[in-house]
Amino acid sequence: MLKIRNLKKAYGNLHALEGLDMDVTDGALFGFVGPNGAGKTTTIRIMTGLLAPDSGSVEFDGQDVVARPGYLKERIGYVPDYFGVYDNLKVWEYMDFFASCYGLEGLTARKRSLTLLDQVGLGNKADSYVDGLSRGMKQRLCLARALVHDPPVLIMDEPTAGLDPRTRLEFRDTLLELNEQGKTIIISSHALPDLAEICTEVGIIDRGKMILGGSLEEIIGKVQTSKPLTISVFQNMDQAIRILKEHPLVHTMTIKDQEIMIGFTGDTRQECGLLAQLVASGVLVRGFEREAGSLEAVFMQLTRQDEERVVLSYEAESDL
Repeated sequence: MLKIRNLKKAYGNLHALEGLDMDVTDGALFGFVGPNGAGKTTTIRIMTGLLAPDSGSVEFDGQDVVARPGYLKERIGYVPDYFGVYDNLKVWEYMDFFASCYGLEGLTARKRSLTLLDQVGLGNKADSYVDGLSRGMKQRLCLARALVHDPPVLIMDEPTAGLDPRTRLEFRDTLLELNEQGKTIIISSHALPDLAEICTEVGIIDRGKMILGGSLEEIIGKVQTSKPLTISVFQNMDQAIRILKEHPLVHTMTIKDQEIMIGFTGDTRQECGLLAQLVASGVLVRGFEREAGSLEAVFMQLTRQDEERVVLSYEAESDL
């Protein structure tokens, strides 16, 4: 569906994008995340035709959208991180105006607009003035407007910023419904727990480059080996410590009571091998678990904003 290759953009001496590569498959709900200044908004503006890149390509279904902005207009709906000012417009007038921008007029436009307002939970607000709506209602209206021409792709920049928890959940449910209907959705957000619950794919950008992308399971799996492995020993603690100290994939070890927390850089198969080695050596193991990963933890680690210690709450520590 979407293919970005070697995208570059500079603002004077500031290089916002430095060879960004990015792929989004048909029907994906793609979470686009990165720290402030990483290049997310610049990428979105280029994808939506609002900004020209210095070099590189952006393709939708094989079509170069930089060269064919008309094709892009038909294919995407854009929800920016701000609403804009529309004083003295009623909700239905707002929708009619944007419908006319896509050649929809009269009864066809009105039916389409009312259907979308119902879908986003604003069916009873058609005669209300836009500037009298709450922030959450304005975001829903902005989403309805982006869908007025029935685009296959939705691109959203921080759509839930500033919303209360209930409104965020309702907005999330609407996105899931649209995705189930076949819409490809690209959403930039700092609400990482929300993205982790709904996204089928995630791309993490930092300093103008894509540093990791794929399904959430794939991303966590790729960095899971950096998470501590906790071993609970019922009997033969000395033997367990001896084995772990000699193991080439064990780099740190912390001991408290009958638990050992290790920095183990092996994959899942090597974890199984370590467990088998402990058991074969007469160590009675009652617990063997890798600390669970999360999108938030992966993000903090990959963007180097958090210097995580291997040991967070244990008292005794050894450098091996």
